[in-house]
Amino acid sequence: MSIFLSHGGTTSYFSKSPTEEILIGTLDGVFTIRRRNSEKWRIDHQSLTGSHISSLLGEPTTGLIFAGTHDSAVCVSLDSGKTWEPRNNGIGQNIYCLASAIREGELTIYAGTEPAHLFESTDLGQTWTEITSLRHVPSVSKWTFPGPPHIAHVKNITFDSKDARTIYVSIEVGGLLKSEDGGNTWLELSGFYEDVHRLLIRPSDPRCFYITGGNGIYFSQDRGGSWEQLTDRSMRVGYPDPLLIHPTRNDLMFTGGSISSPSNWRRTHNADSRIARSRDGGRHWEILNEGLPENIRGNVEAMAMDIYNGSFSLFAATTDGEIFCSDDGGDHWCSIIQGLPPISKGGHYRNLR
Repeated sequence: MSIFLSHGGTTSYFSKSPTEEILIGTLDGVFTIRRRNSEKWRIDHQSLTGSHISSLLGEPTTGLIFAGTHDSAVCVSLDSGKTWEPRNNGIGQNIYCLASAIREGELTIYAGTEPAHLFESTDLGQTWTEITSLRHVPSVSKWTFPGPPHIAHVKNITFDSKDARTIYVSIEVGGLLKSEDGGNTWLELSGFYEDVHRLLIRPSDPRCFYITGGNGIYFSQDRGGSWEQLTDRSMRVGYPDPLLIHPTRNDLMFTGGSISSPSNWRRTHNADSRIARSRDGGRHWEILNEGLPENIRGNVEAMAMDIYNGSFSLFAATTDGEIFCSDDGGDHWCSIIQGLPPISKGGHYRNLR
């Protein structure tokens, strides 16, 4: 089974055995890396050359792979990522994230864009319809982004595990929106810093939410009604973005990111990023160092977890095009691929040049 490593796509996978193929979304297309019989990972092929890939989404019932791009909207592959076709009818060009859900028995693909709009497709991307109600909330005029051209984007889309009509949309920078009716109406949640990177729901308790953002990690025990800040800029990962929760050991979590915000990268040309682990549901974090460089210059902008036979592997990708892997719960890491184009949210990679 293939897994995908990208900034705005799927992050957790279930396999019968350790994956031997990873599709990686980069600044210059999709790179497929493979290993055989635990040998070293190698680059197998490159596709969608010239497109900046924001997100990769595998649809298990059809076998289709969706790629969101920052320049060519949505592309779909019917042959495991070897070739692609555009499916852009009704959608903008700059895609930031992709997600899918079964809603009332029907498969729906969602796409978030910059500027911050939300689209849905019920025909596997052949046509897209905008959910225009997203932009009817009171705060929409305040949505922005620190870097030029200062336009906010939909950064992440999350669904309630019991009812996919309940949708959460993370706006960078603008906040967290909730719809309980499939996107007809929206409620603005509050109690946290409005630079929201992503929302994760604890699998064992759908009342418990986590968000990462520009000011750390927040936690809610009442479906977003109230929030507790678990980390802030003083944490070694002061600017967290990826967040993984183990599906059966929910107190076990992983995050990654820079020591500081991207505005500092332009001055230092160094994100100085790390990967961290929590064993108590995010209340305490340990920095994982074994096997990782003393200084990770690029920012960690994509992470994925591959769960199989009671074990799991972790993968992390940086804006310097390096892929790290751990097969023992984060205790030890190794660099498995170097020299890829940046794996980057939007133009983050430019801040490090």
